[in-house]
Amino acid sequence: MYFEMRGTSLFGDPWIILGLVLLLLCAGCTSNNTINPNTWTSYKADAKSTSYSPLDQINVSNVNQLQTAWTFQAADLDQGDKPVSSQSNPIIIDGVMYANSAKQSVHAINAKTGEEIWTCKVLAEGEPSAASRGVTYWEDGSDKRILYSAGNDLLAIDATTGKIIPSFGQEGRVDLNVGVRDDPDKISITLTTPGRLFKDLIIIGSRLPDFYGSPPGYVRAYNVKTGELVWTFHTIPHPGEPGYETWPPDAYQYAGGVNCWGGMSVDAERGMVFLALGSPSFDFYGADRIGANLYGNSVLALDAATGFYKWHFQTVHHDIWDYDLPCPPNLISIKQEGKEIDAVAQATKQGFIFVLDRDTGEPLFPVEERKVPASNLPGEVAYETQPFPVKPKPFVRQSMTEDDLNQFSTSDHEANLKTFRSLRFEGLFTPPDLKGTLSIPATRGGANWGGGAFDPATDYLYIRGNNLPEIQTIVDANEYVQAQNNTSYELGRVSYVTHCASCHGKNREGIMPSFPAVDDLRNRITEKETRLKILQGGGQMPGYKGVLTSSEIDGIMAFLYDMKDESIEVPQPILKEEKPMRYMNITPYREWRDPSGNPALKPPWATLNALNVSTGEYEWQIPLGNNEKLQETGAPNTGLLGRSGPMVTAGGLVFISGAADSKLWAFNKYTGELIWETLLPAPNNANVCSYAIDGKQFIALSVGGTTENPSGSIMAFALP
Repeated sequence: MYFEMRGTSLFGDPWIILGLVLLLLCAGCTSNNTINPNTWTSYKADAKSTSYSPLDQINVSNVNQLQTAWTFQAADLDQGDKPVSSQSNPIIIDGVMYANSAKQSVHAINAKTGEEIWTCKVLAEGEPSAASRGVTYWEDGSDKRILYSAGNDLLAIDATTGKIIPSFGQEGRVDLNVGVRDDPDKISITLTTPGRLFKDLIIIGSRLPDFYGSPPGYVRAYNVKTGELVWTFHTIPHPGEPGYETWPPDAYQYAGGVNCWGGMSVDAERGMVFLALGSPSFDFYGADRIGANLYGNSVLALDAATGFYKWHFQTVHHDIWDYDLPCPPNLISIKQEGKEIDAVAQATKQGFIFVLDRDTGEPLFPVEERKVPASNLPGEVAYETQPFPVKPKPFVRQSMTEDDLNQFSTSDHEANLKTFRSLRFEGLFTPPDLKGTLSIPATRGGANWGGGAFDPATDYLYIRGNNLPEIQTIVDANEYVQAQNNTSYELGRVSYVTHCASCHGKNREGIMPSFPAVDDLRNRITEKETRLKILQGGGQMPGYKGVLTSSEIDGIMAFLYDMKDESIEVPQPILKEEKPMRYMNITPYREWRDPSGNPALKPPWATLNALNVSTGEYEWQIPLGNNEKLQETGAPNTGLLGRSGPMVTAGGLVFISGAADSKLWAFNKYTGELIWETLLPAPNNANVCSYAIDGKQFIALSVGGTTENPSGSIMAFALP
């Protein structure tokens, strides 16, 4: 790994030093921690990712009086454009709210009135936007900066004026493609979750394509003033580095993934950063990466100043299920045997919560390595064991039987039975199989990027859980995507099926609400914009620059825009060399549904869970959300798929937004009782925040776009 050692000394009158310390403590915020309880200084509240607000003006007794205080309408799109979804978690410093829109503009807003202070449009006209969950704020005296990523760049924006700071990097930008193993002109590195600060460093992860040929997901730290790269940690270890032996000898030269897209947390006092890492690529077949594959699917602790390895805990060995760690670790404190222990709590897609000692990474509840089924795929060697926490219990379902299949109609139930009996299912960690495999929870199950919220008053960790079984359909990639002829259009069809169909559907029909249809692009978006989106990524889609050749991109364009004229149908060269053995899952990210389109599994399909992390027991678990059309008379709510996470407050409340139902809820944090709800203008997919100005507490969140305002909005609620 590369690093730069730096040290500082303080000299002078101790009273001056004390004064400086007090000045820092009295400031509205620092670059690492929430000092003023009235602020929300960073993504998920603070550097420890607690999603906790110490404010209690809005509480159990009066939350049902909440009303809209103001609404800020973003103006990135024209009326008539397709509405966008926003995942931004706004931050508030000294009465100013900073947030990014779904089109990746950055806004400074008067947090009391909702009036715009400035807007910085960071993308060029026509450049595609990508899913982004917030911005990072840093200050040193009068130097106040917003650190933010758009496209392949990390940018520094003056927090006072909204202007890009030219002294940072190259004219205010640092190219994130530079400094990774692969050719920067052939890859696309973006950020989904904002970076974390440690002193004058911003530490970032990356978002990558989850396919063969992906670059590695190195973790990097940059100087916030200059944009200089200070250290890099190789998440796929190089020779001589810890973990190298868990891969084939040359894997560091070709393997990809193992990136931190879900987020990280920082313990400033310990000088440590804690990362949630994703799986190696390809997600569902790992014959080219036999071994445990550190640091894939690991909670990784590093020295924040240098990037030196401290410890790791791997939650999945040799992942072939796409069980990325999807959210930042929560830095919490728990009580065991009369002692208070600083800990790390990591929620997973499997529905586990691993509680680890913050200094050592050792589990604070027993974890057993249990034997799991072997793989039948040629060349694949599934890891023999996987870690199972004895406590806490999973917060979502990890198995199902025939009795768990829905019975909305006799014909649909019989179809579900037939499918169920045809699949391979031997419990959690059943490997992908040519027979077809039932996966529960699956790629969108368990925890998602919204993560958990920790309440220090109760030691409760609140987490949303999704019960979403999927069917893995494994095919020989080389056979499945063979071209029928040698035209550019046919090459494009094959490339689309290989890289795009798993999300957008084989017939370009989309998988709603997660992935849009692309069967009518000619009427919705220019060819230039589509080409840029393929290269750089956009929305939830990563960039495919370097993964796709220029001929493949030309072909996909021909396929998407139905260009079959003679000028397009040019013969392509036929590759003579032998292709490596590759398998692919052609139905990921799709909930198993019956022929009528209803979930195959009986409800609840989503829950909100309150875990006492000191005891390892759940205090309450309730269905979250409701599909009224599918709810049986007198039955509990059905629950609904959602990705955003909860916020907990000292006022005794847990706030969380829905998804397709466009709801915002407030629950009693002690009992799980629903106390208040409101209908938002559009489906919501963002975490909630809270702050106070002039003694008045606000609850705020980003909301998706509508037909009238496709750009989306930010809404703030307060008491009358």
